[in-house]
Amino acid sequence: MQTNQITLAEARPSDHASFKEELQAAFAVAVIDEFGDLPDGPIPSDEVLDGALNARNAEVLHILCDGRKVGGAVLTINAETHRNSLDLFFLKVGEEGRGLGIKAWEAIERRHPETVSWQTHTPYFEKRNIHFYVNKCGFKIIQFFNKYYSDPNHPGGQDDLPGDTDAFQFEKVMTPSRSVLAALE
Repeated sequence: MQTNQITLAEARPSDHASFKEELQAAFAVAVIDEFGDLPDGPIPSDEVLDGALNARNAEVLHILCDGRKVGGAVLTINAETHRNSLDLFFLKVGEEGRGLGIKAWEAIERRHPETVSWQTHTPYFEKRNIHFYVNKCGFKIIQFFNKYYSDPNHPGGQDDLPGDTDAFQFEKVMTPSRSVLAALE
């Protein structure tokens, strides 16, 4: 009997190749839905993913449902400010639409109860993500990057994405528990 229990497990460097393939397959679905085809090469590019997976303070996680890999996440954890970011988040193709994403996000929040705020981003065309972050997870849109206002972290846009460079930046301000507040003082 499946319980749809979500847990998180740290990915090992030896897992990175399959992690990237699964993430790229999941991201390809939205790109194909919006643009009809993939540009040359995977989305995000191997170079972009290698940078994220090997970044300072990166935490690469498998999302498990009843012990079976169903997705992944890459977090950047700032142990000093507790202002963390969700850099990449995906469910494997065929695993979406069953409430696993919100359970996975809640597991990430439980994993880092000291977090003051979370930030993430998504391309403008990715309406599923916008719905998920705002309506399901409680993020607020804090910036809209476009030709008039570029992302300072990607001044030339996200070159590996098709279409324009429009994207949203989201933030979720957490309400820390009393014990977390005391530890931060």
